[in-house]
Amino acid sequence: MKCVAVVLLSLLSLGRCAPLSSCAPLLKRISISPEEMLGKWMYIGGSSDIPGSRSLAHLMTSVWVELFVTSQSNVLKFVQTQKIYGTCSSLAYNVIFENSTMLIEQPFYLKEIYLSTECPDCLVAHEDIVSGNNAFKSLLMFSRSRSVSPAALEMFKKQAECLGMPPPIILSTDNEMCPDDIQPSEGLSALNSLLEARTGHRVARFLDTIFDLFVN
Repeated sequence: MKCVAVVLLSLLSLGRCAPLSSCAPLLKRISISPEEMLGKWMYIGGSSDIPGSRSLAHLMTSVWVELFVTSQSNVLKFVQTQKIYGTCSSLAYNVIFENSTMLIEQPFYLKEIYLSTECPDCLVAHEDIVSGNNAFKSLLMFSRSRSVSPAALEMFKKQAECLGMPPPIILSTDNEMCPDDIQPSEGLSALNSLLEARTGHRVARFLDTIFDLFVN
């Protein structure tokens, strides 16, 4: 659950894909109920081709998301809280959740499905995002705890490779998390502004490259 915040990470060049025979079990879709989605999830790491998302991922020190029920049976409230350079902020918005799929239909389109994982407390989300004439994809990993096993991380990295994406950026587990009481701002407009900033996409991709070269 990219989720939304799930919409924060990026790529400049495609990675080499693993053989299809070995990728099939790694990219197997799983079913998950709305009840299983509820509660707090710690963001472990991810990869995406949204311009500027890799730069942002290098600057983030911690992220968590939390999902709540609403008065509509097929709608969940999504809250994402992140710390960047020691400053915490939070975004909130509603998402449709049906048939093990998370959807945002306006002001951009996002479809999130969930893939198999070695971690029993984890969620691996594969997102397809469309904004105007631009299409993006993201692969994100969340967990009920702040750390996951090396085997689960290795599987996640192989999933990114199978999808032709660069190695995921994994957050450090030593960083302090943001508190729960931050008042969230409206999230969809903020995310849409990031996706629609086409004039800045070239600069953002350049910064992604710089960060990947010089930031561990």
